[in-house]
Amino acid sequence: MKGNDDFSRLELSLKACESNYRYFRSLLKEETKLLVLVKANAYGHGAVEFGSMMQRFGADYLAVALPVEGVELRKAGISLPILVLTAGTDFFDEIIEYRLEPGIPNLDSLEALQRKLAEKEIKEFGVHIKIDSGMHRLGFMESELDALCRYLQEHPQIKVKSIYSHLAAAEDPESDEFSLGQIHLFEKLAGRLSEALGYKPMWHILNSAGIERFPQYQFDMVRLGIGIYGISALKGVRLSPVASFMVKVLQIKHLKAEDGSIGYGRYGKIAAEGTTIATIPAGYADGINRHLGRGRASFSVNGHRAPTIGNICMDMCMLDVTGLDVKVGDTVCIFGEDPRIEELAEILDTIPYEILTSIPHRIERIICK
Repeated sequence: MKGNDDFSRLELSLKACESNYRYFRSLLKEETKLLVLVKANAYGHGAVEFGSMMQRFGADYLAVALPVEGVELRKAGISLPILVLTAGTDFFDEIIEYRLEPGIPNLDSLEALQRKLAEKEIKEFGVHIKIDSGMHRLGFMESELDALCRYLQEHPQIKVKSIYSHLAAAEDPESDEFSLGQIHLFEKLAGRLSEALGYKPMWHILNSAGIERFPQYQFDMVRLGIGIYGISALKGVRLSPVASFMVKVLQIKHLKAEDGSIGYGRYGKIAAEGTTIATIPAGYADGINRHLGRGRASFSVNGHRAPTIGNICMDMCMLDVTGLDVKVGDTVCIFGEDPRIEELAEILDTIPYEILTSIPHRIERIICK
């Protein structure tokens, strides 16, 4: 049987990744640390593959959402510091064993960690404190800060490595007043906490859009997420897409009007003069949303666009290649340089994140120079 690389694959461009990395690095002061988010399988790109590239490029930190994601990176030999953004209260054994650094958003989580440290007789352990500056998802509110300060003063074995928060709408110029309000509240609360600790941890609040739009507030570290993968918050900036979703044509059919219809539900209609279709081995189980079917989207075949025809199937979909020179084994680009993933996101009324993170593990990730 052929390998996955002969069928469906996500090609990761080392050159594009380095270009994006250098662009964001150029916006920062030399002393500002750069954390790269590789949660959700590196936004669908492959956490181990991407984490390895970031380690090679010189990133200072990686961040994941869940402890299990950090464990995967450690088992793959990645040695960079890893911040676990959603540490919870139940996985501190794994966090300690694999040298992960938990993000702490509330006293419940902090108390659970302290119990585990006491149980294991650990004298010092680093954490990152999450401040809620207006996102209202996770983090200590201003009203909870005094209790946090007291707890940390009473338990000096818990060392705060950083204080951080998250901007809710950094990409939206109409929300700049709100974003600046978040930043100023964060400065105030991080300052109070640092004073209570008697030492200054790193501060960080900027995400990808924040790095581009509010570089004057980069503090000690920034968190680079979707930007490293090729999506900019600025209209005039065209970053390089790191991922290209490539498949190969499985079969060509030349259909006549009397052959009826194409695909499930018979939504694929054959033209009176006939229709040529190419079937490709990727469907909605591979991240090609069903709403891209029935001609709503088109993919690139040998440099020409071919619209979808009929419904997207679970493991396959069909393209109308009438009039094009296409043969079995030719490569089809679902997204990459053409079409860009932003185009598909617009069709689906969603964001590129959702498309990228819907690409399953069965699609092999391949690093290409």
